This record gives sequence, structure tokens and C-alpha cells, in this order.
Amino acid sequence: MKFVGKFMFWPKVGDYTPKLLYFKGTNLCMKKIFVFLFLSAYLPICAQESFEQAARRILQQQEKDWNNGNIDAFMQSYWNSDSLLFVGRNGPVYGYTATLKNYHKNYPDTIAMGKLHFNLISMKSVGAEDGFVLGQFILTRRNDRPTGYFTLWFRKINGSWKIVSDHTS
Repeated sequence: MKFVGKFMFWPKVGDYTPKLLYFKGTNLCMKKIFVFLFLSAYLPICAQESFEQAARRILQQQEKDWNNGNIDAFMQSYWNSDSLLFVGRNGPVYGYTATLKNYHKNYPDTIAMGKLHFNLISMKSVGAEDGFVLGQFILTRRNDRPTGYFTLWFRKINGSWKIVSDHTS
């Protein structure tokens, strides 16, 4: 064995390449590096948001956006695709643009929008890429208080959870 700087190598024998064994006098440093590398790889896995956490966060943001009178921000949680499906009292509507237009048509101002609240009844993850939410909406307006139920199908698209189907009645 021979030291080259702080590294210790086996001597070269034939085609055998020297192998690094350890840092001379820096064993504590190696342990710190190992712990850092381990935690760097492990913590992002632990810190990933579960479907239930993501769905709760998204729906809370939707409530806030709706109650601020911002339909465009409310729609950010929906999949921006022609394949988006929204089923309401008038039947199915396909596509992000058509769904957005319907929201603007049916809720032209903050008086029509009222104040929205969701009661989340059930959230189920279906594999790593899909999840379902069953909930109730309560819309409080000056002259009425419509309520109903919804089922949302979420899908993880490009690392973000998006609503790909919404059945609200």
C-alpha cells in the first residue's frame, strides 16, 4: 500500500488498477459525506406530497380563487386539453376552452358566483398517477344557496395533479 496525498492505494500489479480504500485521517468527513448523500436521495422521496394532500391543497386554492371572483385562476387546476370532460346539469362538455366559456357564461360576475365552499367526503388514490375525490359544494349567494355533489378524477400530468374529469350535479 502507498499513500498519494490523503488517499491510500494498493500497489499496481500487472493490469490491476489501484483502488481507493479510505481517506487517511478523515473518517469523520467520509461519514458526513455519506449521511449527506443518503439524506439527499431519501428526503425528496419522503417529502413528496400524497394525492390526498395535493387534492386538498388544490381544492382549497379553487375555493379561494372562486371567492375572489377569478374564474381563470379557478380553472388552473383543470387539465388544459380538448380531452377534459365536465359533466353538469346540461350534460357533458368536452375541452378546457368550452368548460371555461361555460363558467364565464353561467357566472358573469361575483354576485352570480357567490361564495363557494367544499366539503370533502372521500379521497382515494388509484395508483401513482390517478385519484378520485367525492365532495359537496355549497354556493352561498344573496338570494339562494345551491348545493350539490361532485366527483373529480385527478391525474398526475407532467408532475402536477390536474382534474381530467368533473361530474358536478
